[in-house]
Amino acid sequence: MAVVLVSCTNTPCPEITPKAIGYEVEKDGSKTPLYSGDMSNLASWETYIKAHNERDLETIRNLNASEDFKIYSPTGQVIEGSDAHIEFLTNWFAATNPKWRTSYLIENEYTNKDGELRQWVTSGHRVTLTVEGEEVKLSQVHDALFVDGKIQMFYVTERVLAEGE
Repeated sequence: MAVVLVSCTNTPCPEITPKAIGYEVEKDGSKTPLYSGDMSNLASWETYIKAHNERDLETIRNLNASEDFKIYSPTGQVIEGSDAHIEFLTNWFAATNPKWRTSYLIENEYTNKDGELRQWVTSGHRVTLTVEGEEVKLSQVHDALFVDGKIQMFYVTERVLAEGE
């Protein structure tokens, strides 16, 4: 190991090219490579989900981006602004008592044609709701865009789990 480190100080080491893990399809159909990203965003998303389970609205508000925060729900509803998000959650928590269990977390990033770094966390969760006294079990996938360490927006896709799943 020491030989490798010393040899890099005497001669230039070859550049390590990051390996693409997929691609983003732009509106014009062009493909931009996706790379693994900043793992700190995964920790922030885990804190965010934990705050939802603990009904910690202050932590949720603090992790939301202050400007242009937006959520696209699985029903087509768009929630705009952190205040609207907190109001929605307050009512939804009271009505359905949701509980999340994380299945996976993936971080990726790319730089778009405008030179903007786009950092995303994709996560899968099992969610249990209580609706009219009955448990409803869902599978949810979230795609969350992080900007400067804050959640700018996210999409939620969900389906009801089949029996035994």
